[in-house]
Amino acid sequence: MGTKIIPVITTRKSLSKKKRSLEILARLKRLYPDATCSLNYSTPVQLLVATILSAQCTDERVNKVTPALFGKFPDAESLAIADLVELESLVRSTGFYHNKAKNIQAACRMIVTEFDSVVPNQMEQLLKLPGVARKTANVVLAHAYGINAGVTVDTHVKRLSGRLGLTEHTDPVRIEQDLMGLLPQPDWENWSIRLIYHGRAICKARSPVCVACELADLCPVANKPVVIG
Repeated sequence: MGTKIIPVITTRKSLSKKKRSLEILARLKRLYPDATCSLNYSTPVQLLVATILSAQCTDERVNKVTPALFGKFPDAESLAIADLVELESLVRSTGFYHNKAKNIQAACRMIVTEFDSVVPNQMEQLLKLPGVARKTANVVLAHAYGINAGVTVDTHVKRLSGRLGLTEHTDPVRIEQDLMGLLPQPDWENWSIRLIYHGRAICKARSPVCVACELADLCPVANKPVVIG
């Protein structure tokens, strides 16, 4: 089998940022055709809770925690009146469990009292819930309601969007705005998921595998030293 030669410089310089982002999107779709939300849930409130738990924690760890959590407290009503110490114990291994448990309970109480026990399907209302920022709201809207209101920006999306030269910002909200201007709205959420898959598999934080990267010819920093800091 022959060696694949990638025309790195030519492709990087010949495409505008918009066209480059669309080509990256097309390749990510080919690389990860079945990419979907990796959190396990059955209802919108369970997705909300799982997403809150996923902050600074792996989805794999969250999926180990939620069966027992949802087995005991399956809905907003039960979470709203749960014993906080027991709730903390159930989510302890996800890290920052004091704040996560407190926010989950407070959010569920608001869902019960202000939204008739139904997780709202509007960004403005979701952002009123304790512990919910745009990242969590985007995930819930996209996967619970099929609404692409924005681009979810987690650590992988932040890192790869910067490396790929699609944004110069470090603030997640500014990064999201940049990406929303480059990508078709129907692809906003699955762009994030596919980028997360690529970040886990290839474009890792400390040791990106540029030689095996199908996006290398589109990446301004491919094969350059990674600065940790």
